[in-house]
Amino acid sequence: MVRVKLRPKKKFGRSEGCVRCGRKRGVIRRYGLRLCRQCFREVAYELGFRKYS
Repeated sequence: MVRVKLRPKKKFGRSEGCVRCGRKRGVIRRYGLRLCRQCFREVAYELGFRKYS
């Protein structure tokens, strides 16, 4: 008898959303932010991001 090892299913799609509002579209994950683009625009200045041009 041959035993087949089953692997857990891979999660496809958007599993993690924005940590602030929960939105799953337009999430910025760079630098570990995990914020949607709308929330990022609201809090970017407090996080230290500046516009230079």
